[in-house]
Amino acid sequence: MDRGQVFVRLRVLRPFDPWKSPLCTCPPKYSLQPYTGCSHGCLYCYATSYIGRRPSKPKRDFLRNLALDLLRANPSMHISMSNSSDPYPPEEERLLLTREALKLIARRGFRVLIVTKGSLVARDADILSSMRSAVTMTITTLDASLAKVLEPGAPSPRDRVSALERLSSAGVPIGLRLDPVIPYLNDDERSILEVLEAAANAGARFVVTSSFKARPDSLKRMCEAYPELCGRWIEIYRRRGTWLRGYWYAPIELRKRLLARVIAIARKLGMEYATCREGLRGREWFSAPTCDGSHLINCGRS
Repeated sequence: MDRGQVFVRLRVLRPFDPWKSPLCTCPPKYSLQPYTGCSHGCLYCYATSYIGRRPSKPKRDFLRNLALDLLRANPSMHISMSNSSDPYPPEEERLLLTREALKLIARRGFRVLIVTKGSLVARDADILSSMRSAVTMTITTLDASLAKVLEPGAPSPRDRVSALERLSSAGVPIGLRLDPVIPYLNDDERSILEVLEAAANAGARFVVTSSFKARPDSLKRMCEAYPELCGRWIEIYRRRGTWLRGYWYAPIELRKRLLARVIAIARKLGMEYATCREGLRGREWFSAPTCDGSHLINCGRS
């Protein structure tokens, strides 16, 4: 079905369309962002190029607009929350905006996929376990000191693993996003193994992975944080890489090597795997039915 036929004009629900990238393999879905900005402040964030680098702020009249949108939206498609501004920033603990949104979504019977670094998601296990849902948690490293630099406002990696354990114990299907894999920083086999083993032990049976795709602002931040690696990144991305749809992509052979490490470990652990916006096809790079983890929703309550 043509995307133009699937989507109608809505207020806060949006068709997920990552700049019409030909490399995107996501199924048709809605994207929902309760907040603008993001307090996690990740150095590698792609969204800062258009939403800025600022704390999370609730959208005006968000819940009212969402309630109206859900009356018109296509219930055959799932809602992905969120794809640019994390739905579980620190502000959510007192504002409860995401929690209230989940109640509305559950009431209308929509499926929801949570994409987050926020360990606070485990607070909402009661709602998520009662509806058709799944949670994919982004964990880039278990090295707390590295994570504090890369993701200064996000919960610690161990807190995220604990959140996955709590969700899984409550019956919520969970998956892992090892995204991004950054050359020379979190790409060694030991680091990757630690992350995948921790997620698998928590109950995750799916991992989606992606290489770091540099934007001008994110590359600048990374270079400021790691000046000793800046020259190597400039060589990989700006000199040898490819500029595509607003990103510098590392050379394809390098990206394949990085992601093959993740996939080899995922296979050993019996995890499904997928890659995200890499332009890679075939069983070598995909064993899961979906790249975003939305197939996990069917493992929950119907």
